[in-house]
Amino acid sequence: MSELISLTKDGEVAVITVNNPPVNALSPGVPEGIASAIEAVSKDEDVKAVVLIGSGSTFIAGADIKEFGKVTGGEKKGGSLLPLLLAIEDCPKPTIAAIHGTAFGGGLEVAMAFHYRVAAASAQVGQPEVKLGIIPGAAGTQRLPRLAGVEKAVEMCAFGEPVKAKAAFECGIVDRIVEGDLLAGAVAFAREIIASGVTPQKSRERNDKLGDEQTNAPIFAAARDQARKTRRGQTAPVAAIDAVEAATKLSFNEGCKRESELFQQCLFGDQSKALIHVFFGEREVAKIPDVPKGTPTIGINKAAVVGAGTMGGGITMNYANAGIPVLLKETSQEFLDRGLATIRKNYSNSVKKGRFSQEVMDHRMALITPTLTYDGFEEADIVTEAVFEGMDLKKQVFGELDKVCKPGAIIASNTSTLNIDEIASVTSRPEFVIGHHYFSPANVMRLLEIVRGKATSKEVIATSMALSKKLKKVGVLVGNCRGFVGNRMLAPYGREAQFLVEEGAAPQDVDGALYKFGLAMGPIAMGDLAGLDVGWRIRKEYKHLEDPTVRHPLVADRLCEMGRFGQKTGAGWYRYDENRKPIPDPEVDKLIEQASAEAGIERRQIGEQEIVERTMYALVNEGAKILEEGYALRAVDIDIIYINGYGFPAWRGGPMWFADTVGVKNVYDRISEFHAQHGKVWEPAPLLKTLAEQDRTFADFDKGKITATA
Repeated sequence: MSELISLTKDGEVAVITVNNPPVNALSPGVPEGIASAIEAVSKDEDVKAVVLIGSGSTFIAGADIKEFGKVTGGEKKGGSLLPLLLAIEDCPKPTIAAIHGTAFGGGLEVAMAFHYRVAAASAQVGQPEVKLGIIPGAAGTQRLPRLAGVEKAVEMCAFGEPVKAKAAFECGIVDRIVEGDLLAGAVAFAREIIASGVTPQKSRERNDKLGDEQTNAPIFAAARDQARKTRRGQTAPVAAIDAVEAATKLSFNEGCKRESELFQQCLFGDQSKALIHVFFGEREVAKIPDVPKGTPTIGINKAAVVGAGTMGGGITMNYANAGIPVLLKETSQEFLDRGLATIRKNYSNSVKKGRFSQEVMDHRMALITPTLTYDGFEEADIVTEAVFEGMDLKKQVFGELDKVCKPGAIIASNTSTLNIDEIASVTSRPEFVIGHHYFSPANVMRLLEIVRGKATSKEVIATSMALSKKLKKVGVLVGNCRGFVGNRMLAPYGREAQFLVEEGAAPQDVDGALYKFGLAMGPIAMGDLAGLDVGWRIRKEYKHLEDPTVRHPLVADRLCEMGRFGQKTGAGWYRYDENRKPIPDPEVDKLIEQASAEAGIERRQIGEQEIVERTMYALVNEGAKILEEGYALRAVDIDIIYINGYGFPAWRGGPMWFADTVGVKNVYDRISEFHAQHGKVWEPAPLLKTLAEQDRTFADFDKGKITATA
């Protein structure tokens, strides 16, 4: 038929093959090719049944996401798959979709229009559109409840998690699991249908699983409640529930119209644009202009970690999870035993929750070798240091590692703020030194900030980026400045949160406003979770660099002096009960009021809008400075860092994308007001000023439409 679609015959069975690598997306040409093939086989008297299969490693993984951006950007008009799907369903010959790999989104919608579906045992199906801020738009919310039932359809459409072939068979999405060769199994199934003489039933005409209002009402109520709790602030999950509910109350055609309305509302909304920005952003951050694709990498077959504390243990688990043998070193048996016990407990919890088997846990534990010495470190391809955050100690460790590690081994530091070049200065191999800044808990959080030093080689950078993928992390390359990108931006964000508290907002007011904004946790509660002593230690490390002419937060250090380090001590900004639930503490309120009075700060009522603007715009302003100084390659790199490392809501696109949605000029004008009110800490970044004056965006900066020095 074309390069994208081929049509062959196996006796009386026609085989339509989609060939659009790598994932057989429904790019322009694919739907048209399938339509032409269906029309051809419908007219061919020798054909008695039709099989659709994907070439390569998958069926149809979904729509071409780039096309959504073209539609919302006005480059092209949006088309609908629905006419094609109705044509497939109206084919006079039995049609069978043969699924391997994934049938996601539009791929599953295509499969559901076929009269039958067979699947390889390893296949998965799903409607993950909500993860892009949209809903199924080609009758997915109408056909799925007719095949799988209302409850399963709501679950799949509103929360977007994939379903394995066995579960898909059990609920009625798939008609048969094929063991062995999928195409041969699909053709054999087609011949059975031909021999049976059965007239296939169209999924759009099936109503037996739609239930009634009495049985469906609790399902929809529970789903909406779950969406409010687990998809807080997001519009697409609720829209998906509404669309599935329409399937139970309207005819198929009317239900499709309602689905289309909801789909369009989501597609043209800010949340969808933000989530699509994030989707492509996670791919964009892998591109390093001066480290081209094909740069040689170092094979990572053995690893070692120094320090078995919270971070070291989590980093060790990352290597074990990836199947890489890892040495774990501590300075005492007590610390080593404690670290191993934490790792074992984490794995045990996963086994209890059914995430993997006891055998998998045993295998991973067997990959970890505890040690009190550097014996065996000479075999490691990479060593990650995860000791106490102090420059003297880190330099001592790196000096020791330089002596024991083999030539060509990478030595990485998990430092969150310290200068990589200074750490590298004590080694004879600065080109092999790099920062690998993991985020706590390191075995869970997706972000890996990869910090290049002045001497770090391109080979080491390329290896680090490739390793991040192997460890199932999102690796983002950043420059070497205090706090790098994430924590450097966190400093003014945290500063403003504390200033707001000193000026009259209660800690719970600040946290509440930002939780409502969509953050996983407010900045005050986040400090208690991370440990206030960590920041205290860093502030003391850098005390000599403080500008005495600018205002500094007053309360956090006083809390630390009182031994209130946060959750770990049962008290920080809040008190904590046995379940670590934060409880506002009058003692802290008194301390805040006293500190404010001593500093001559007049306390006042502060609203949610000011809390959000002061904290978010502080992030944006610092991000603009980081871009201008070249410590982040792109604005999207900052967005990906904040979404994956700091709990920023993905549906807002990250801090820099959020600034674009508010309007850079609006952000600049408000920052200028803060500058006039609060002084030099709010001096607008020159890049922000330039963007505002030229009516440009951070997205324009990423596209090269404006430079940092413009």
